[in-house]
Amino acid sequence: MDQEIRDKYQPVIGLEVHAQLLTQSKAYSSDSTEYGMLPNTNMSVITLAHPGTLPRINKRVVEMAIKMGLATNCDITRYNVYARKNYFYPDLPKGYQLTQDKTPICTGGFLVVKNENGEDSRIGITRIHMEEDAGKSMHLPGEVETLVDYNRAGVPLIEIVSEPDLRDSTEAYNYMSEMRRLVRYLEICDGNMEEGSLRCDANISVMLKGAKEFGTKVEVKNMNSFRNVQRAIDHEIERQIMILESGGTVDGETRGFDANTGTTHGQRSKETMNDYRYFPEPDLPPLIVEQDWLEEIRATMPSLPGQLYKRFTEELGLPEYDAAVLTDAKEIALYFEELVKHASNYKAASNWVMGPVKSYLNELQLHIKDFPLAPEQIAQIISLVDENKVSHSVASKQVFPFLLEHPDKTAQQVAEEQNLLQQSDSGELEQIIKEVISENPEKVAEYKAGRQALIGMFMGEIMKKTKGKADPKVANKLLREGLSA
Repeated sequence: MDQEIRDKYQPVIGLEVHAQLLTQSKAYSSDSTEYGMLPNTNMSVITLAHPGTLPRINKRVVEMAIKMGLATNCDITRYNVYARKNYFYPDLPKGYQLTQDKTPICTGGFLVVKNENGEDSRIGITRIHMEEDAGKSMHLPGEVETLVDYNRAGVPLIEIVSEPDLRDSTEAYNYMSEMRRLVRYLEICDGNMEEGSLRCDANISVMLKGAKEFGTKVEVKNMNSFRNVQRAIDHEIERQIMILESGGTVDGETRGFDANTGTTHGQRSKETMNDYRYFPEPDLPPLIVEQDWLEEIRATMPSLPGQLYKRFTEELGLPEYDAAVLTDAKEIALYFEELVKHASNYKAASNWVMGPVKSYLNELQLHIKDFPLAPEQIAQIISLVDENKVSHSVASKQVFPFLLEHPDKTAQQVAEEQNLLQQSDSGELEQIIKEVISENPEKVAEYKAGRQALIGMFMGEIMKKTKGKADPKVANKLLREGLSA
């Protein structure tokens, strides 16, 4: 598309994010939520809403929803009424979905993300409400029949609805990334889009810049990765602009996204809110969130990525890049937090976690909880380098690998047993330097004639004679003094 045409329009984007909660039982019954079970085994008459059965509220679902609300700066609704959302779909066994309508548990929050220019954008959170998932329709290869697995029916979800504050696909990508970080930090959802535990629908419209009214909204579904969310938004923006430029009108509809072609396709005309026929759920009493309970939940909140980022940059003086990498995963951030309790060289601690530690984990595809070395042992390695007992090269290439194989030892013990401690005795080094100088008279003459780069050659010879154990700083100083004599 011609950039001049593209620049005439302003995209308007809102996201609806569904997060599947990490509870052991379903939202309104004691049925298991275990993933991967045989079809139609995690279900009961309550999940199927047989006559005479009554649902019950899962307290853990409410606690997790409130945590997400606190993490996104929302107001917590104290008096909650559940609702039935009525619509027919083969994998919805009740014929309705238990959800919230008039009284979502969380309202009026916000999230700060980066836009395509790297600037902070404040994205409003309209609401977060609790609801249950539907089952899963299955189409086996070569068969025309549709099979239904009701194991997922009743699994608890929270739906996080943003304001239409997003203005480009990069903002949407960053918004989804931050949502995933938050649910993982809070340990309420594993955040895996590929497996469907974190799902996203995008509401997209375009309008002429300067217009006062939004364009017709289109909802796009079936996006199973952050990258596909971005691709779907970019495609839909172009599609709508092309329709408007050709004199047509955009239809309000639900569209699916095809990851193979990067395009969207129409699925059905957009339902209005009245089509769902919400009404209060008669089988569940109102849920009241007392102040004492709210404060109990607030007290269990972990440090969140934004808080840690601020601490790492402002208190520890780390670069923004380091802070972003370290806070990307909660477990890495907590490991680093423990490390800096034992190491005062915060930048070196950051380098070790982002470098050797993460490289080791990535190479063996390990989780940080399986990393064999405690933060104190990494702090010991840092101290060896800072005290000039070993060089950084020796520490990373010899001490660290040996310690990984012998995690019961200290870094000091490894350096001593492997004879890796640097040679910093001036008298002994002076004798070795004299030998190197006397063995290379021609190079000495060239150095004195102005070839300063030869200092590296001399240092190499010193390292050979000391088997790499010479303290580089001490050796370099003594070498220059010897060459100037």
